[in-house]
This record gives sequence, structure tokens and C-alpha cells, in this order.
Amino acid sequence: MADYIIATSSTSDLTRDWLDEHRVPFIPYTYTIGNDIYEDDCREESRAAIYAGMRKGDRLKTSMINEVVYGDFFRKLLKSGKDVIFLDMSKKMSVSYKNALSAAEQVRPLFPDQKLYIMDTLCISGGLGMLVQNMVSRMEDGMGFDEVIEWGEANKLKIAHRFTVDDLNYLKAGGRVSNASALVGSLLNIKPVLYVPDGGTLDVAKKIRGRKNAVKFITDCVLHDLRAVDCTGAEIHILHADCLGDAELVRSAIRSEFPEVGKIEITSLGVVIGAHCGPGLLTVFYFCGGRTLE
Repeated sequence: MADYIIATSSTSDLTRDWLDEHRVPFIPYTYTIGNDIYEDDCREESRAAIYAGMRKGDRLKTSMINEVVYGDFFRKLLKSGKDVIFLDMSKKMSVSYKNALSAAEQVRPLFPDQKLYIMDTLCISGGLGMLVQNMVSRMEDGMGFDEVIEWGEANKLKIAHRFTVDDLNYLKAGGRVSNASALVGSLLNIKPVLYVPDGGTLDVAKKIRGRKNAVKFITDCVLHDLRAVDCTGAEIHILHADCLGDAELVRSAIRSEFPEVGKIEITSLGVVIGAHCGPGLLTVFYFCGGRTLE
């Protein structure tokens, strides 16, 4: 058994089954529906229920994790006597990363003989999940604390993140598009395609007219990237917010051209990103030579 722990947050969008199976502790973000506050439990059934509610008009508000909550989480982990590596979403996406760093500075003096490493992953959602899974796999195979960190830092920018959004009003609410752009885009049936560049932000790569064309554009980008590398056995994660049919279309296209790839997993998107981008968000994550636009 490893002498250290890899922990993450619910924004890694991993399934609860996987987290429990591999004994990966996670800190949940919270979200509000009306006057009720909930914890993101990473369960598939919770995600499905949330997107069904959003289709009916529910609006979610998410909250950052504060220093006190991070501090309690880190202390609990360190009380095990093991060192800890913690991975959350990119610092450019939430002030939570800054709060995690501050909490770690306060907690470390209480455990002077142990190490607590907070990684700026520059990843979000399923990209963060892939990084966690690969680091956990190496930990389980016997790789040491410092080696796993070195591997993670060297490979985190090789995870491609591709998204398309169905409803511009969610991006408008989050300040990513203006009211005018959202109105015009909705009238013209514009579907933005987004990606995560090396800086760890969520940026618009292209604006496509029509949902079908946006899904095709994402698929073409993935196929382009896979042609440039040896993708034998490569794992691909497709996450969706109540648009399983589109996810299956993308998987079929990838499998048809690249039968040699490994598992192409489809799961529901986590709550935090989904709350800001809305039902119909489709995402694809995979390792490639680097993060590219096309």
C-alpha cells in the first residue's frame, strides 16, 4: 500500500464508484437550487436528476470552497500519517485554488514530518479526472510521491479538453458572452466550441452554426489529434449533460476510425461545470501531443 494519498475535488467529474473503488478522497463543492444547498456527491443518479431539473427551469448557483473547509479536509487526510497530493481544477477557473493554498500553509506546521502538495493542474472537469486517474494508477503501481508529482507536472498539458455548449444563456449568466452576443447567437443557432489552452482557462475556439455541426467539429478535432499520435490503447473520456445520444455518436466515430484505441468511457458531466454551461454540454478529453485548436 502506498505511503501517500492522492485526493481531489468533486470538480474532477469522476464517478463516485471509481472514487470509492480506488479510495480517492474528494472534497465536494456545493450548489444551491432555490433556497436549498446541496453537496456535489459525484453520483451518476444525482447528475441525471440535476440536468432533468435544469431542463425544467431549475437554476443552479455554485460556491467556492473556503479556507476553513479545505483546512479541515487536509487535516483529516494528514492525520492518517501519510503524505498528501491534492488536485483541484485550474486556478484560472476558481478562487478555490488560492484558498486551498492558504489552507495548506496553515495546516503544514501542524504536521512537520509530512508533505502536502497542492498542484495547479491547469485542467478542469474530465481532464482533471484523467490526470487524477493516471496519477492514482501510477501510485497503485508503486511509483513514489515525488515521482508521481513529476509525472503529473510533465503530462498535465497533454490532456486535450473539448466542449460544445447548447444554450448560450448559461455562458451569458457566467459573464463569458455578452447579452447581445447571446441574443444574436441564439437567433442564429450559434453553438460555441470551447477548449482549455495551456493557461488553464476556458476559451472559445470557434462558433459553429447548428448543434449537429458543432458536434461534428469536435469529433473532427479529436480525430485530427489522434491521427498525429500512436493512439493504440489510448483512453478517451466523453462527458455529457443530458445529451447521451451525441456522446454515443462521437464514440462511434472515434471507434470506427481508430479501432485500436482503448476504452471510450461515457459518463455524466459533473454539477459545477454543468451549472455554468447548462444541459446539452458535450465534452471530450484525451491525451495527445499537446493542446491544440484544430
